[in-house]
Amino acid sequence: MAADMTRTSPDAAEAPAGRSEPGSGSGSGSGGRSRRLDASGATLNVFGTGFLIVWALMVLGPVLWVILGAFKDSGEINGSAWSWPHKWSFDAFERAWNTGISTYLRDTAIVLVFSVSLTMLFGAMAAYVLARFEFRGNRFIYYLFVSGVMLPVYLALVPLFFQVSKLHMLNTYQGLVLVYVAFSMPFTVFFLHAFFRTLPSAVFEAALIDGASHTRAFFQVMLPMAKPGLISVGIFNVLGQWNQYLLPVVLMQSQHGEQAHQMLSQGLVTLMVDQGYSGDYPALFAGMTIAMLPVLVVYLSFQRQVQAGLTAGTLK
Repeated sequence: MAADMTRTSPDAAEAPAGRSEPGSGSGSGSGGRSRRLDASGATLNVFGTGFLIVWALMVLGPVLWVILGAFKDSGEINGSAWSWPHKWSFDAFERAWNTGISTYLRDTAIVLVFSVSLTMLFGAMAAYVLARFEFRGNRFIYYLFVSGVMLPVYLALVPLFFQVSKLHMLNTYQGLVLVYVAFSMPFTVFFLHAFFRTLPSAVFEAALIDGASHTRAFFQVMLPMAKPGLISVGIFNVLGQWNQYLLPVVLMQSQHGEQAHQMLSQGLVTLMVDQGYSGDYPALFAGMTIAMLPVLVVYLSFQRQVQAGLTAGTLK
């Protein structure tokens, strides 16, 4: 009986020394740290979201102001900048179009069709060779291209003007196209070089085994695989050349009394001066709206491809 009375049941046994219940002791310390990390992460998310909202308002505010001003008359613009137009009218767009916006758009489109196409072709070819083939001087040529990204356009204006003048290409489409290609090549090669290095080599090697030449393998195999990167850098080139102002001002100057071509950025400045003196601010806002529409359409049409191109190198 004594032995039975002193026997201890398993349920009443003490827990081993040093072991604590969940939620007590060291467990509470780790839980506190996780809660602090969650709180700091939530604070960063709130701060980041608030910053993006403020940034979006700063960007979209002027755009909305310009678009609303294009549908108002001068009295409404001077009275209240943010009020809705009393009467939605496209008369300002017609005046801006007849003032010269149509000519500026035509000249800009002609230059961009050739400059962007040549930039993408030569840039893709150079980036592909530098990324996929090892040869003496490879890194030197690559860093030579990269150094061009750091060259401000202001430093080259004077020698560039005299060089284009010696080639008799001032106030010509081909002169501006060549300059645009030269200044867009460094960033294009830098961007596509990193993208081509992420592409798998198995498909390219299979094409060579099947008898395809390097040229055919490049155009029919590697370029389709690099489509997201090509679209991304193409959008950047379109935006940069579409908004270029300084180079057209220097290079598109009239020679021997001929009419000087004007790009869209130059035309908007001319329209601003003319309409500012005449007080026709709706026509000025309409011209700015017309200049923004093609860029917005291009970006919204290829938004997913741009995002895929920017993240492809990271995901692979």
